[in-house]
Amino acid sequence: MNVKSCEKLEKSTVALTVEVSAEEFEAAVAKAYQKMRKKINIPGFRPGKAPRKIIEGMYGAEVFYEEAVNIAMPEAYEAAVKEQDLDIVGYPSVELEGEITKEGFTFKAVVPVYPEVTLGTYKGLKAPKETVKVTAADVDDRIDQLVKRNSRLVSVERAVENGDTAVIDYEGFLDGKPFDGGKDENHNLEIGSGSFVPGFEEQLIGMKAGEEKDIDITFPEDYHADLAGKAVVFHVKVNEVKVKEEPALDDEFAKDVSEFDTLKDLKADIKKKITEERESVAQQAFEEELINQVADGMTCDVPDAMVDAKIENGMQNFRMQIQQQGISYEDYLKLTGLDEKKLRDDAREGALGRVRQELALAAIIKAENLEVSDEDIEAEFKTLAEQYGMELDTVKKYLPVDQVKDQLLTRKAVAVVTESATVAKKTSKKAAAVEDGEEKKAAEGEEKKPAKKATKKAAAAEDEEKKSAKKTTKKAEKAE
Repeated sequence: MNVKSCEKLEKSTVALTVEVSAEEFEAAVAKAYQKMRKKINIPGFRPGKAPRKIIEGMYGAEVFYEEAVNIAMPEAYEAAVKEQDLDIVGYPSVELEGEITKEGFTFKAVVPVYPEVTLGTYKGLKAPKETVKVTAADVDDRIDQLVKRNSRLVSVERAVENGDTAVIDYEGFLDGKPFDGGKDENHNLEIGSGSFVPGFEEQLIGMKAGEEKDIDITFPEDYHADLAGKAVVFHVKVNEVKVKEEPALDDEFAKDVSEFDTLKDLKADIKKKITEERESVAQQAFEEELINQVADGMTCDVPDAMVDAKIENGMQNFRMQIQQQGISYEDYLKLTGLDEKKLRDDAREGALGRVRQELALAAIIKAENLEVSDEDIEAEFKTLAEQYGMELDTVKKYLPVDQVKDQLLTRKAVAVVTESATVAKKTSKKAAAVEDGEEKKAAEGEEKKPAKKATKKAAAAEDEEKKSAKKTTKKAEKAE
């Protein structure tokens, strides 16, 4: 193998022109013969037993060339990448140059490589940071959620009202015949939850336990194909009417739902947790803004392959999320009217931003010579084990050491930026506009100051003239 040229192209790609020698090509042809001979029938020879020269004599020497290229090219490409010390980040685009002969062949591979990054300013930056406030109403909302989670349903002897839970049997009929998925027994339906077909829940209001009724429903046009827009009849029987009974909000409630003995202590703990949650969110947003500034300030020609890989990773996660909701990815696209190309196009800008962030942090790690010790890695494994309630060995089994190391290095790089940064004063758009307006007025005022002074002088002179005129008039009146 001989690298004839290694040319840097735009978008952090490299064009390798590689020559495979006659000796290397002959070795590949021999391998191609061993691989293909069982599929070639030669009269007088059992399958796979015909000598190479006999096969080449019958079909031509080129019979093994295509397979030989497929064998020799990847080996030559890998050797060329290693020789040129290239840090590749994607698959190459390969094409042959010239003819394939017994003397070998030449090919050109265009491959994306890890880009060169020139950092701008990454220390002493400024970014706004949300001021965390937790009100009594915030704590009450969280308490209310606890109350609702710990409430219980109790039967009542009255008609169904909005907000009640009706225990029902139902069966749906389309054109007088039952349809799949339209039947259930002792189903708990919260009236007003909107969990059933529109118009169904409202028609249960006023029914009592033991009553039966036919309900006319028309399915929405966007419902699944079999029932979309169809008029159906549900035969419904109410078995029981239940209401939520909420626990009293007192010290006993605090003891039941937490490790605290008093409601006051429970509320204090909830306030502390909400504060910590919001401070964490505020800190993450602060860090995100700073790293974005670093990424925006660096010089880097990002290869498309890195962005495409980030998009693909996001698409795989998205498919998994859709499937976990009980719907196939293909059906989701049909229902939403989307196509994968649009999803990928919409994701490109965000993917590029994330790639630039990663490149910026990697450059900081290199610039600052950041390192993590074995002790750091072990401590992180222990923290993760405690956080997820898992055995240490189990965490180590499923989480690669290199991944933990990368996370710790990234964290250190973020710390380099954030610890040297300052919090910028947050200015609303309205305040900024007012401020700009005041500055404009002040500037205009400076220009108008001489005019104002002149106006004041003129006004003073006018007053003096008026006073003199009044005195003269008075004197004249006295003389008369």
